[in-house]
Amino acid sequence: MLQAISLSKQYQSSYALKELNLQVNAGEICCLLGQNGAGKTTTINLFLGFMAPTSGKALINGQEVVPGAAATRKHVAYIPEVVMLYGHLTAIDNLDYFSRLAGFRYDTIRLSELLAQCGLHPDKHRQPLKGFSKGMRQKVGIAIALAKNAAVILMDEPTSGLDPRATDEFTGLVKELGQQGKAILMATHDIFNAVNIGTHIGIMKQGQLVHTMQAGDINANDLQQLYLQTI
Repeated sequence: MLQAISLSKQYQSSYALKELNLQVNAGEICCLLGQNGAGKTTTINLFLGFMAPTSGKALINGQEVVPGAAATRKHVAYIPEVVMLYGHLTAIDNLDYFSRLAGFRYDTIRLSELLAQCGLHPDKHRQPLKGFSKGMRQKVGIAIALAKNAAVILMDEPTSGLDPRATDEFTGLVKELGQQGKAILMATHDIFNAVNIGTHIGIMKQGQLVHTMQAGDINANDLQQLYLQTI
């Protein structure tokens, strides 16, 4: 579903991403670890079509990503570190609005079902988002991804700033998405969550993917040691 082929992004003499080869299949959750500037966000931005690569290709569902084109965008949902929603609108209104932008129309009952499926309490469905915690906003963001019926979900530091309970709830939701056959690429700093949530893990450094592994082949302590040795 998601593939990078010798994908590179260069700014003058500096590479933000260099010769990335990566594949995420349906049902897989790939977690990319690395310091700020390692190339994680650049990778996601290239898959989103926010910028054009210097060389190589980013493919979604076999189609090359082209900035500004809708052909691949329809397959993708994006959950950033801070989900940008409309604070003066309710959770249902936000979900309805972004669903319509993606070409989907749902009745109020279905919108509530999607929000409930993502763990948002029914009492919150008709409340403005301006009073929501970050964890609650992330649940609305996942509901939007479900409403869009996206096959690929890209996440950039989605657990940053979440308390342990919210992180645990978010982890459970992402695992469910993987079990539903979604292909998920997540950029994160959270080593322990990467082991818990991922099927695959990559470590990036200075724009390059320097280590890849199956999550089941390494524990959190060994991954932490490898990460510290790498950076």
